Amino acid sequence: MSRLHAALGAPLAVLALLGAQGCAAVGLTLFATGAGIAAGTGTAYTLDGIAYRTFTAPMEDMRRATLASLKRMDIAVQSDQATDEGRALVAKAADRTVYVDLERLTARATRIRVTAKQGWFFRDRATAGEIIAQTERSLDELPALSQTTR
Repeated sequence: MSRLHAALGAPLAVLALLGAQGCAAVGLTLFATGAGIAAGTGTAYTLDGIAYRTFTAPMEDMRRATLASLKRMDIAVQSDQATDEGRALVAKAADRTVYVDLERLTARATRIRVTAKQGWFFRDRATAGEIIAQTERSLDELPALSQTTR
């Protein structure tokens, strides 16, 4: 049964994308909820390598966890600015520029979106995913972080 499922999976995905008749949102959603999700992490990816995930955490906790993660990974933060939706961070890692957007969904839910760009076209999906994974780790450690900052 798994061979049949594997053999039919790709053609069905192509057929679904063609059936969407150019609707990018449907195509991206199909990709992100199908082959685009990293196994077991809950992190999703768009077709062009942007990683994103929603956490049940307030915006400020997400900001602190993200900054701690970037520091742990030795990624230098260049800017951290407020936006209408939340926060926008820009950081540098070797030859990559990392863009982190934190979007306040509710008082207790925040979406993180990470893009790691190398040059004009290449997007480093692995680095973007690892930043989200490390942010989750930092978020779990947040009570310990808040005790050291008081």
